[in-house]
Amino acid sequence: MTEHAVDAPCVDEPAYEPNPRRWRILGVSLVIGFMALLDVSIVNVAIPSMREGLHTSAGTIQWVVSGYALAFGLTLVAGGRLGDAYGRRRLMLVGLGCFIVSSAAVGFAPNAALVVLARLAQGASAGLLTPQNSGLIQQLFRGRERGRAFGVFGLTVSVSSAVGPVLGGLIIAVAGEDDGWRWLFLVNVPIGLVAMVAVLVMVPRRVSTGSTGGGVAADNRIDVPGALLLGATVLCLLYPVVRVEGGARLPLLLLVGVPVFGWAFVAWERRTARHGHPPLLDLGLLRSLPGYVNGLAVGALYFTGFTGVLLVTSLYLQEGLGSTPLQAGLLLMPFAVGSAVSAPLAGRVVSDLGRRLTVAALTTMIVGVVLVALLVPGHDPVWPWLAPTLLVAGLGAGAVVSPNMTLTLAEVPPRMGGAAGGALQTGQRIGASIGAAVLVTTYQLSGFRPALLTGAALVSLALLMAIRALKQAQRQAQPAQPSVRA
Repeated sequence: MTEHAVDAPCVDEPAYEPNPRRWRILGVSLVIGFMALLDVSIVNVAIPSMREGLHTSAGTIQWVVSGYALAFGLTLVAGGRLGDAYGRRRLMLVGLGCFIVSSAAVGFAPNAALVVLARLAQGASAGLLTPQNSGLIQQLFRGRERGRAFGVFGLTVSVSSAVGPVLGGLIIAVAGEDDGWRWLFLVNVPIGLVAMVAVLVMVPRRVSTGSTGGGVAADNRIDVPGALLLGATVLCLLYPVVRVEGGARLPLLLLVGVPVFGWAFVAWERRTARHGHPPLLDLGLLRSLPGYVNGLAVGALYFTGFTGVLLVTSLYLQEGLGSTPLQAGLLLMPFAVGSAVSAPLAGRVVSDLGRRLTVAALTTMIVGVVLVALLVPGHDPVWPWLAPTLLVAGLGAGAVVSPNMTLTLAEVPPRMGGAAGGALQTGQRIGASIGAAVLVTTYQLSGFRPALLTGAALVSLALLMAIRALKQAQRQAQPAQPSVRA
């Protein structure tokens, strides 16, 4: 893939004609995606309140954050595959129904165990909803317009990050510290019901790109064994990380299962493809599109550092400095504001700048996070130091997600857009859950500054992968040189 492959047509793609309702359809889906992503950030300011209200340990409450991200990530590929096979509208309605019920279950749960279980169900429901966004963008948009559509998606991610902590703090302030956190989840019920009506009215049963062409009937079976093997692999990796926070060492034995289940998953996927059945994750796609592989790595490593940085900063403001949930949310606003400014701008220029944009954005974010770690601790008041440094980090962060998705999915055929986008977001969600656990553990053991520097180091790994992708794109962009004989 060249640096400007965003404008190149996909292989085996039929003739494209723009759907006149494409922006309206995208708008409805992004509202739903906003609600699902909001529940990632809104809970950050509620952790101390939930711990007090449920009278439980920090390790249990950590599962409220990491469990949602884990279940979210585990269902993304299957959700994208189901959307490819049975239609985006149907999956949006099913996912919304499950999300509404599970949100109500979290809000009314009488104890911590049921909160965690309902939160897992809520994350799984979000995993059915979210890949429909990238699938629709792949299906409805091409060229530079696709970059702008992904830019709007990046803006949605950023705005959810901005509104989440503030809205969460405001709800807790109004409803009270003990049970106010329950309303963070109950608010999804009326919003979800309105969103279901919008889907029924505005999204057609079959979303057409305007292209024509025949083809054989698709095999719409879902690779259940592959999903179970992938789930076992991720659980063996994540569960020990989360449990180690509470001092448990026995779960570390589960790490042995990571290579075992991982090998079994790869072997099963290859066997499934050889028999002519649709695999959960098309490993042939990974082999044939090196830009896709690099993009997966960039997204996963970025979210590993990014998610933990915001979570640890929220904990530091509340537990270390005594801020209220609302104050903590407002203090985190500069990061999200910076992201909201840079995300749509990045979507407009990604076709021209390619991977250079991702490299510059990651570098900017790392600089901002390091400045927060070095300048903020020890100052009172904290906001004169926190606001500008978080703004710098946010300006970089906003220009990472949407350009990376645009470039990573550029050569993926639209018929595979849901599954490929789901795989990309799976890496992001798994990275988010692992990063949250690692940085919270570092924070509790060593403090705020080491935790943020750890997050910056993790984002630096994403930067290395982005540099690798840039060099690869530059090599492919160079014309082949004729051999010269002496």
